[in-house]
Amino acid sequence: MITQVSSNNPLQNKTLESILEFLVDHYGWELLGEKIRINCFNVDPNIKSSLVFLRKTPWARTKVESLYVYTMRNIAKRK
Repeated sequence: MITQVSSNNPLQNKTLESILEFLVDHYGWELLGEKIRINCFNVDPNIKSSLVFLRKTPWARTKVESLYVYTMRNIAKRK
């Protein structure tokens, strides 16, 4: 018998691109750049260049993913 394990992981089945697009839609580039202080969010920001940087920089990707999880939990609490 196979049991299905449910996951409470909000990152499951999410691409880095979809996470970044959500955060940009939710916060905008300016506020996102204040929350996570990296140049790709503050100097001529765009999805493509930010993805290149985040894929090469594990600590920055971790910050973006953490902000996404935090934001999703806060949205869930409000409902």
